[in-house]
Amino acid sequence: MLKKTNRVSLVDQVVSQIEHLIESEKWPIGEKLPPEMELMEEFGVSRNTLREAIHALVHAGLLETKQGSGTIVRSSSALEAAFNRHIEKSNLIDTLEVRLALEREAAEMAAKHRTEEALAEIEVCMAQCQAAAKKDDIEEFVIADITFHKAIVKASNNQLLQDLYEYMTDPLYSSIHDIMIMDIPFDYDKEIHHELVRAIREQDVEGARKYVNEYIHAFKERL
Repeated sequence: MLKKTNRVSLVDQVVSQIEHLIESEKWPIGEKLPPEMELMEEFGVSRNTLREAIHALVHAGLLETKQGSGTIVRSSSALEAAFNRHIEKSNLIDTLEVRLALEREAAEMAAKHRTEEALAEIEVCMAQCQAAAKKDDIEEFVIADITFHKAIVKASNNQLLQDLYEYMTDPLYSSIHDIMIMDIPFDYDKEIHHELVRAIREQDVEGARKYVNEYIHAFKERL
């Protein structure tokens, strides 16, 4: 039960508690919130206080109220919600260019800071890309490719960069997919980044930068 001080602070406390439940994934994205009476009892607050807190989180983009379905979790953090709002309003090409710029920075940082464990994860992801290519499974390949790039961002050892990339990539999945398959027949070899992995393995920062600049240029040519 929350400490009863004043109504405004109680609303803030309920907001904080719900944010924690969402960020800890006790309430994952897409999860429907428990019934109102159950939440009132859990937080020890009135219906009006609870509703004000939920309204604040709906306004912030973490929750979404659907007619006939109740309230569901929409985003895992306030930062993600803010990013989603900006992405929805932004030009697709502008958003993709920012994502590619993050990939350039991530590749350089991964080449500098990667651990053996991070390198192994990148190589596993590349093997998954190769397996999908061998099966000529474009859907599986696109998912493996996105996972591969996320592994490189993770190897940068920069949590903020990871969060930014995650927030920008997931809402753009369908657009990334559509752009990648514009080439018919699909050129798997061109999309499997052997040289980038080599550069990261050898901690060749300049080589990683050069390779990413080249594939960014090639990607923009397809937009």
